[in-house]
Amino acid sequence: MFDFDERYKGGEKSVLVNVDFVQESSCEDLEELKLLAKSAGATISGVLSCNRKLPDPRFFIGSGKVEELSSLVADAGAETVIFNHELSPSQERNLEKELKCKVITRTALILDIFAQRARTREGKLQVELAQLRYLQTRLVRGWTHLERQKGGIGMRGGPGETQLESDRRLLRERITALLGELALVERQREQSSRARVHNNIPVVSLVGYTNAGKSTLFNLLTKSEVYAADQLFATLDPTLRSVEMPHVGKIVFADTVGFIRHLPHDLVAAFKSTLSETRDADLQLHVIDFSDERVENNVDSVQQVLEQIGADEVPQLRVYNKIDRLDKVMPRIVYNELGKPEAVYISAARNIGIELLYKAVGELLANDLLEIVVKLPSSEGGVRNRLYSMGAVLEEHFSQNGEMILHLKHQRAELAQLNSRCEGVLEKCCVKPKNFTFRIPEF
Repeated sequence: MFDFDERYKGGEKSVLVNVDFVQESSCEDLEELKLLAKSAGATISGVLSCNRKLPDPRFFIGSGKVEELSSLVADAGAETVIFNHELSPSQERNLEKELKCKVITRTALILDIFAQRARTREGKLQVELAQLRYLQTRLVRGWTHLERQKGGIGMRGGPGETQLESDRRLLRERITALLGELALVERQREQSSRARVHNNIPVVSLVGYTNAGKSTLFNLLTKSEVYAADQLFATLDPTLRSVEMPHVGKIVFADTVGFIRHLPHDLVAAFKSTLSETRDADLQLHVIDFSDERVENNVDSVQQVLEQIGADEVPQLRVYNKIDRLDKVMPRIVYNELGKPEAVYISAARNIGIELLYKAVGELLANDLLEIVVKLPSSEGGVRNRLYSMGAVLEEHFSQNGEMILHLKHQRAELAQLNSRCEGVLEKCCVKPKNFTFRIPEF
């Protein structure tokens, strides 16, 4: 894997720079930049904020602010300046010359965090692809770090090939190789997805703003131990777990990377296969930190990314998390005018309202549920035991002659499979609705 410019290393003293432009509110983005810097391991030594109508062509900020920033960097002994904006290569070069320290952008910082957190091979490939695409736009500065690994990559260009031309060629070759490897991974993911569709297993994808509590909720729902922490992008690699839910059957929960404002386009493109779990899901759980003052802005940011990846048409249930941090907010389900759940208020960390979340998910996935009443003879005890093990039995009564009257509610496909294996006993013994057959889609 290429070293990503080796420009930023966590733990360095850093000064943050944020510019508020006219008709563009970015005050809240400064708080997010602080969280990003801390998540990367930076020590924040100072913050410079200013207002401008337009970016300065040479320094992005005015020359007077450059002098102020230079003094701040010198006084703090800072090694890195992090801009909460995108800079042109020439602006970065001019600023580094004036400030005599490294200058990086918000995108470079996010890519650094992703590189730290990627654990799986797919995650590492995706991060490297995003890094190289970002570097592709900045080769005018000279890709000097390749000089340290030219022996590991191969021969430089032939006679007359400039350093810049050589760098561009190597970059294109590596991006092509990465795309090939990721295409293979994506085909494997599609095979797994097709298998779940074939087996009629619903997929419930957890989406949300980073640090909203998705991984904590995922662990609670699936009894897993996915890493969860109070920091941005604590979880990067996608995780899937299957769970048996009462009266629903087997479902798959998918935990994916969190979103933020202005998520770099290169990252969205690189993580296309990972985010397909969100796009192809049967239901999205949009996990929202209800205690965050920027809750509505966070929701809007997530919806924008979902639109980018074509996942905005998937049915969604909003999960307002962390209600334990607020006064007088009780766990509850909110229904829309059609009587369908549209929001649930919970606290994943305190295990508050989780049973309501299960109920809401069950109701939204109930389109594939079948509800029937069967009267089984006493000789069909094996079928009865199987129905109980599937979690399909709502109620049971016994008739005077010992017949078992079972009120069932379960996934249509699984009941149909059991009916087929048991020579149609469920269909033969169905008493409600009358004349029921599994071939009829609704009753």
